[in-house]
Amino acid sequence: MAEPFDAVDIIRIKRDRGVLGKAEIDWTIDAYTRGVLTDEQMAALAMAIFLNGMTPEEIRQWTAAMLDSGERMDFASLARPTADKHSTGGVGDKITLPLAPLVACFGVAVPQLSGRGLGHTGGTLDKLESIPGWRADLSNEEICRQLGEGSGAVICAAGSGLAPADKKLYALRDVTSTVDCIPLIASSIMSKKIAEGTGGLVLDVKVGSGAFMKDPSTARELAETMVDIGEAAGVRTVALLTDMSVPLGLTVGNALEVRESVEVLAGGGPADVVELTCTLAREMLATAGVADADVEAALADGRAMDVWKRMIREQGGDPEARLPAARHTHDVRAETDGILQDMDALKVGVASWRLGAGRARQDDPVQAGAGIEIFAKPGEAVYRGQPILRLHTDEPERFERALESLEGTLAVCEAPVAQGSGVVIDRIAKEK
Repeated sequence: MAEPFDAVDIIRIKRDRGVLGKAEIDWTIDAYTRGVLTDEQMAALAMAIFLNGMTPEEIRQWTAAMLDSGERMDFASLARPTADKHSTGGVGDKITLPLAPLVACFGVAVPQLSGRGLGHTGGTLDKLESIPGWRADLSNEEICRQLGEGSGAVICAAGSGLAPADKKLYALRDVTSTVDCIPLIASSIMSKKIAEGTGGLVLDVKVGSGAFMKDPSTARELAETMVDIGEAAGVRTVALLTDMSVPLGLTVGNALEVRESVEVLAGGGPADVVELTCTLAREMLATAGVADADVEAALADGRAMDVWKRMIREQGGDPEARLPAARHTHDVRAETDGILQDMDALKVGVASWRLGAGRARQDDPVQAGAGIEIFAKPGEAVYRGQPILRLHTDEPERFERALESLEGTLAVCEAPVAQGSGVVIDRIAKEK
């Protein structure tokens, strides 16, 4: 049977700054999924979209078409409402780990389908896989059982059946320099999140040197676009713009970040991690209709920790097991007394990656114990010889390149440093 459209005509429309209709977009995504539209043709179309953009309606239709390329999860049978969170990725961003069990404390199911790290940003699944026995791959039946009859929280890998067109297109964008494109980023994230079947979604859009979006105006545009997509699809959606100019918390790396997450669940942990965890928890609970929840109390009294331990055990892990530790460490020390001026999140993230905590390609192995501990942050007083960072790796030959990536940051001066007002910059939501 003849195809209703021709790929060359579709490409020409976007090349000439035209607008694609619903039928054209539906065919494009379906034809690409079936292999009728080739990688070369989709690469040309992605570049045309990168250069010329899309209208809000085009973005919504593109997202819907990618969503329809695969299966959707359905949690309608659960007795609990559902809420999810998505972060655009950063350095030291371990928030999902304490957040999911914290929200589940209040009777809201959290189906947190997560990914692995690539480059300088860490992956939630890589962190959790440092826990002995824990497994990321669950069937849909296991997910539903854990949400309904178990702990109420699941952190696991997304199944291959969710938005398969996005998986294929994402790989193509990665090798054609079309990743940094708001219509394609927004539709990629939202097609997967809507397919997860959650009733509420909170987006943590990172801004700063260690984030995918360095510029606040661009990050805001992405956040507004995703909120618009989510609301149009019937998902209660809120976005927070959060600071990623310095690493989040005091650890970067897989097992190191699990350890810090457990500290938060025990009622301690770094102030910025606690602040963001609690803020996101309140937003998620609000999308599920739970108001005035005392999330700080649930961290302090052990309720969130109890859910964490149950969640880890349900996925085969041992929450009491000793976490992996790297065989070698190296301290980066202050060269003089004074005030630490800066700590570039990107440089710290790259250093952690070079130590073995991250990967350059999706199939690269990671070291569970590799990463960086942070002993001082910008604005804090340090003394000569004091450790500022501790680098961890199993392979000491990695230290040299990690140290190279830290050049130009960690300056110590006498002048005080202006402090920001907190990790949360702004909140974006549709007016009701």
